[in-house]
Amino acid sequence: MLRRLVLCLLLLPALPCAFAATKPEWTHQLAPFQIADNLYYVGSEDLAAFLVVTPKGNILINANLVSSPPQIRASVEKLGFRWADTKILLNGQAHFDHMAGAAQVLRETHAKNMVMDADVPVIEGGGKGDFLEPTGSVEYFPPAPVDRVLHDGDTVTLGGVTLTAHKTPGHTRGCTTWTFRVHLKGEPAGKLRNVVIVGGTSFWSDFHFTAKPGVAESYPGIAKDFQHTFDVLHALPCDVFLGEHGRYFDLTAKFAKLKREPQLGEQVWIDPAGYKAFVDESEVTFHKALAKGQ
Repeated sequence: MLRRLVLCLLLLPALPCAFAATKPEWTHQLAPFQIADNLYYVGSEDLAAFLVVTPKGNILINANLVSSPPQIRASVEKLGFRWADTKILLNGQAHFDHMAGAAQVLRETHAKNMVMDADVPVIEGGGKGDFLEPTGSVEYFPPAPVDRVLHDGDTVTLGGVTLTAHKTPGHTRGCTTWTFRVHLKGEPAGKLRNVVIVGGTSFWSDFHFTAKPGVAESYPGIAKDFQHTFDVLHALPCDVFLGEHGRYFDLTAKFAKLKREPQLGEQVWIDPAGYKAFVDESEVTFHKALAKGQ
C-alpha cells in the first residue's frame, strides 16, 4: 500500500487517488504472440493490448494500467518491433485499467492519441468527468492529451491498414469497438478475416438504467445506449473475436489450447460462435438488470 501511495503521489500530484484492488491477472505477464499476419497480442493475462503492424509504423490499442507501459514495451520488443515505431494509440474505453498508462506511452513514443468523442473529456481529465465519478467507483489516472477526436464510423488508417471505430456506449459514454480485416497464416492469400475487438458491455451496481425516487439515471439515455451497443455488436461480422479483457474471448483457455495443439496456429482465434454467445449473454444480463431496475 505504501508503494502504491508513493507511486500515486509521483504520478498524480494534482489529482485525488483512489485505491482499487488490482487483480493479479491484470498484471500477470503473458508471453506476446501473433494472432494474424500483422496483429499481435502484447497485453497481460486479462488486460488486453494489441499491436497492429504496418509498413509506416504501428498502432497500439490500449495502454492499460499506470504500471503497464514497461510490460507492453517489453512484449513489443520481444516480438522484434521498435517501441518508437508506435505511431497511433487507440483504446476501447476511458477507464483507468485501459488508459492509465497512456500518458507514459505518448511521452515515450510520441504517438498520436485518438479517442472516441464522448470519452475525450474523461481521458484528458484523468478520469474526472466520468459519469460514475459521483459514486466513488472511478479510479483517477494521469491525464493524456487527445490528438484526434473520433466519431462513430470513423476510420483510422496507417500504412495501408484501416480500422473502423464503432461507438458502443454504456460501459463508458464513448466506449469503442474496433473492427478491421486480417489475413491468417496458412489461408489463401486473398482470404481476409473479420476482427472484432469488443469495447465493453459490462456494468455493476453503481450503474442506474432508470430513474427512481431519489436515484437518477447514471446519465440520460444510458439504457438506450446499451441497447444500441448490442444492436451494433449483433450486426458486426466476426471471425476473430477479441476484446478489452481477455476473459471476454476466453484468452487463457485458447492460449493454453494453442500450447497443447500448436498445429492449430492462428486458427485458434477464429471463434464466431464464441462472439455470438458473448453478445447474447451480455444482452440477456443487461435486460435482466433493466427489468429489475424498472
